[in-house]
Amino acid sequence: MDNFRKNNGIRRRILIVEDEAVNRDILGWILEEEYEVFYAENGQIAYDMIKEEEQTFSLILLDIMMPEMDGYTLLQLLKKDEKYKYIPVIVLTAEKNAEVKSIKLGAADFIKKPYDMPEVIMARCERIIELYEDQRIIRSTEKDTLTGLYAKNYFYEYIKQIEDIGAGEERDAIVINVEHFSLINELYGHDEGDNVLKDIAKILTDVFADIRTIICRFESDTFCIYCDHQEDYSGRLKSIQARLDELKGSNRIRIRVGINSNDRSEASVATRFDRAKSACDRVRGDYTHNMAYYSNDLLKQAIYNERLINEIEGAIHNGDFVVYYQPKYTISGDKPVLKSAEALIRWKHPEMGMISPGEFIPLFENNGLIQELDSYVWWRAAKQIREWKDKIGKAVPVSVNVSRIDIYNPELEEYLLGLLEKNKINADELMLEITESAYSENADRLLEVVNNLKAKGFKIEMDDFGSGYSSLNMLTAMPIDVLKMDMGFVKNVTKDEKSKRLVELIISIAKYLNLTVVAEGVEEQEQLDILRDMGCDVVQGFYFSKPLPPEEFEELLKKG
Repeated sequence: MDNFRKNNGIRRRILIVEDEAVNRDILGWILEEEYEVFYAENGQIAYDMIKEEEQTFSLILLDIMMPEMDGYTLLQLLKKDEKYKYIPVIVLTAEKNAEVKSIKLGAADFIKKPYDMPEVIMARCERIIELYEDQRIIRSTEKDTLTGLYAKNYFYEYIKQIEDIGAGEERDAIVINVEHFSLINELYGHDEGDNVLKDIAKILTDVFADIRTIICRFESDTFCIYCDHQEDYSGRLKSIQARLDELKGSNRIRIRVGINSNDRSEASVATRFDRAKSACDRVRGDYTHNMAYYSNDLLKQAIYNERLINEIEGAIHNGDFVVYYQPKYTISGDKPVLKSAEALIRWKHPEMGMISPGEFIPLFENNGLIQELDSYVWWRAAKQIREWKDKIGKAVPVSVNVSRIDIYNPELEEYLLGLLEKNKINADELMLEITESAYSENADRLLEVVNNLKAKGFKIEMDDFGSGYSSLNMLTAMPIDVLKMDMGFVKNVTKDEKSKRLVELIISIAKYLNLTVVAEGVEEQEQLDILRDMGCDVVQGFYFSKPLPPEEFEELLKKG
C-alpha cells in the first residue's frame, strides 16, 4: 500500500492543533515532507475542519491547553462520534499529569514539548498511523457485514488466543444450521432471508449472554458458537426455537444443532468445529430430534468416510469397483424370460473386503464424486453389452443409474453418445434410470436433458417410483418409457389390501400412459403371482437371482 501511495503521489493527511504559531511551524517543518499538513489554532477550529473536510485525517496532533476549546474537549467530541472515533490522536503536552487523563479519553500516544527531537516525532507519527490503519483493516473484515458476528478466520484466531490464556478450561464447540434455509429465500426473497439471519444472530447473542461466548456466522445459514462448557443445552435450544417461532411474519424456522462437548484432543480449532458440524448433519431432516452430540463413533465414521473419499480414484484405476448385473425377467407369458439387466456397482476393497453400496453411494452423492462412479459404471456396462453381443450373439439391454448430479453435467449427452459409438451399440441397449428424487430439484433442466437423450434414442426409466417425490404431472410431462416401482410396494403387496390396491393403481396408470412397469425386490412366489395377475411387465429380485458378476450372468444367458 505504501508503494502504491508513493507511486501515485498520494500523501496521508495530518492535522496539527496548536495555539502557538511557532510550535505549529516546527511540527509542520518536521512532517510536511512526508505528509500533507493542515493547521488549526484551537479545538473549535479543528472540530469544524474535521467535519468539513471530505477526506479523513490519518492523524491529529493535539495540544491540550488552548483558548475557545481545549484539547480534552475536542478529544471527547471525537471519541463520542462514530464517524471520527477511530482517527488516532497524539497529545502534545509538557505536563505528565495530562497523560493519564488523555489516555482515558482515548489518546493513542504523546509527544512531549519542546519539539527538539524531529526523528522521534516522525517515528511516532509513522508508527501510530500504521497501527491505526492496520486496526481499520481488521475492523472492516473481522465482522460479518450482515449480522455483526465474527467472520470465520478471526473467530478461529480469537479462539486460539483465548485458549493460550485459559489453557485447560472446559469449553464447547457448537454448530447451528437453519433447516431448508434456501426455501425461505425462494418463497419470501433474499431480503427476508437476510432478516432471518440477523434475527438469529441477535437471538443467539441474547441466549448465550450469561456465559463467556464468542459467536461466528460461519457461512450462509450456519453459525458457530464457542463457549464455556455446559452439561445441558436443551433449555437454551428451546429458548432459541421459541424466539424463532415468535418472529413476526416469518414461516416456521427450524434449526438443528451439533455439539462437540469439551473436546480435549489435540485437534485444531477448525477440526473441532468440523466435528460439531458432523453431529449437526446427523439430524438433517430428522423432525423428532434437532440436537446431536459428537462422539467417538462419529469420529470413526468420519475417518472411514474420508478414507473412502480419498481412495475412490485409485479404486477406479485399479479395478476395485466391479459392476454386477441383476437379471430382469418379463412375466407376461407362461414362463418368466430373461430380458435385460440392471448394472449395480460393488466395491471389492483390497484390505476391507466387500463394501456395501449403502455405505459409499450416499457419501459420494453428497460430495459430487458420484459423477466419477456413474461414468465408470456406464463405461463398463457399454463395454459389457458389446462383449455379450460378440460372444453370445444377442443384445442384452442394461439399465444404468443417472444421478441427479449427472443431470447438471453439460457433457452428459456427449459422453453417453461417445460410449455408444466406441462400443458399436444402440442407444436403446443402454437404458438410463433417473431416480425419482431428481424430479423434485430442477424440473426444467431435467426435462431439457431427458428430451435431448430421448431424441437420440435412449430409453428412459423412472427409478424408485413412489419413494416420496412422485408427481402425476411429471409422469405426463416426462418422456419416460419405463416406470420402476419402489421395492417397498412389492414388499407389502402380500401383507395388506391397501398396499395391494396401491400397486394395482400404479400399474393401471402406467398402462394408461403406455409405460412398461418394472417391479423391484420380488422375493416370493406369491408376490410374483400377484404382480403377474395385475399386468406387471418385468420383475427383478432375489426370487430369480441376486446381482451377479459378469461371468456368472453370462452363464445365465447361455442357458437361455
